[in-house]
Amino acid sequence: MAEILETIMLVCFGFSWPTNLIKNYKAHTAKNTSLAFLLLILVGYIAGIAAKIYAHRINYVLVVYILNLVMVLLNLAVYFINLRHDKAAEAAAQ
Repeated sequence: MAEILETIMLVCFGFSWPTNLIKNYKAHTAKNTSLAFLLLILVGYIAGIAAKIYAHRINYVLVVYILNLVMVLLNLAVYFINLRHDKAAEAAAQ
């Protein structure tokens, strides 16, 4: 039962990441994105994956952790792309 509840929690978080990714990609700016937040979430998912591996509980929950981790990594990549856009826009404005 604990794994089912953990999966529900991860799926609920997981549904927000693609939406956030699309929003950030379309925005072309990193101004409304928190790098600290993304890094904390990234560390949290890595810790969850490490806990599953350490406890030898390799199952479907691990797959959901990995999918969420990939979404956060994509959001992180878009953050840095958008940061480049912001710097280019600032340089063009000067």
